[in-house]
Amino acid sequence: MLIGMMQEFASLWHDAARTSLGLFWMAFWAFGLGYLVSSLIQVFVTEARMKRSMGEAGPRSVALATLFGFVSSSCSFAALATSRSLFAKGAGLVPSLAFLLASTNLVVELGIIIAVFLSWQFVVGEYLGGLLLILIMWLIVRLTGPAKLTEAARERARRQEGDGQGEVPDWRKMIVRREGWRMVSMRYFMEWGMVWKDVTIGFTVAGLVAAFVPRSFFQWLFIGSGSDDLGFLHLLQHALVGPVAAFFTFIGSMGNIPLAAVLFSNGVSFAGVMAFIFSDLVVLPVLRIQAKYYGWRFALYVLAVFLVALVAATIAMHYGFQLAGILPEASSAKSVTERDFFQVDYTLFLNLVFLAATLVFVGWKIRTSGFAIDWGVGATDRTLFVLAMLAYCWLAGGVVVAPLLTG
Repeated sequence: MLIGMMQEFASLWHDAARTSLGLFWMAFWAFGLGYLVSSLIQVFVTEARMKRSMGEAGPRSVALATLFGFVSSSCSFAALATSRSLFAKGAGLVPSLAFLLASTNLVVELGIIIAVFLSWQFVVGEYLGGLLLILIMWLIVRLTGPAKLTEAARERARRQEGDGQGEVPDWRKMIVRREGWRMVSMRYFMEWGMVWKDVTIGFTVAGLVAAFVPRSFFQWLFIGSGSDDLGFLHLLQHALVGPVAAFFTFIGSMGNIPLAAVLFSNGVSFAGVMAFIFSDLVVLPVLRIQAKYYGWRFALYVLAVFLVALVAATIAMHYGFQLAGILPEASSAKSVTERDFFQVDYTLFLNLVFLAATLVFVGWKIRTSGFAIDWGVGATDRTLFVLAMLAYCWLAGGVVVAPLLTG
């Protein structure tokens, strides 16, 4: 009996590690793309140019920010870095947040993953909901935006980037110079260095939840799951619990789609599942990074704005889809265990490209300024460092040790 329990645990351990690594494999190129865009903006884009294009919260600025976000679509961590760069360069708060929402929700690769694990209705909900989030966020910030807190956050972001002294040289000259690209490599390394602990822990937790948490738990968590006729209060509870569940279980949009499929297959409402999917910007590691960028007061304000916006948007979409007769059925969901992460497809080739770019940038940085392990500053950072090391041990054991135990 004991041997059987050990074998069952080892099997779940292997599944958890494989899921964690698979989800990261799917998202790695998006990380690389987002951090490259952020680094290019920090090095080559001048404050004056950014102010001209995204300096005010008008329709044109918000539309441009949404378009830029769509074009540079990426995972939440990379989008956070890019959004911070735009904000520090002088972009308005609403356009900066619109860019952040667009680059994490109006995402082509995310729509593909949603189509694989869920259904076309969720793909429509992803893009329609992304636009609703931006509009509702714009309204909330316009009514509640704290001017002094916003400027304090901008100054903090500028100090972190270290570009508050004068104008950046003409990008046309910088982009053809070796020094310009050396600066890009330094920024790229810094972006990864700022969030690698959170990324490691977050993807590890995703695998643990997918493999070890029983489906009955999610059915208990979302009251009324499986009912064909949920009332407004049940929908509101689902839309509120979705972000709460995401807050403690995962880090970003690319990884919570398989977990969203688990929720949907267990009867969670369309509103609840969409709220969970949209919660990539209200999870704990993202909040912590926002606080590192802007300070805790501003980070909590942005968290509250996003939370209200996503609850309103998902409930509105649920009733809209219901009136149109296109609410999806739970039978259309696919289990995360059916996903074959490692294939010869576009993900492989994109990952190889950004792996090569990362190795070049990191090697360039190490050669010019050396390398040092970032233990972090303060108890929280050091704790995260230890947890990240434990996560690596867990993943290595799940890949190497667990299969031996199941045999």
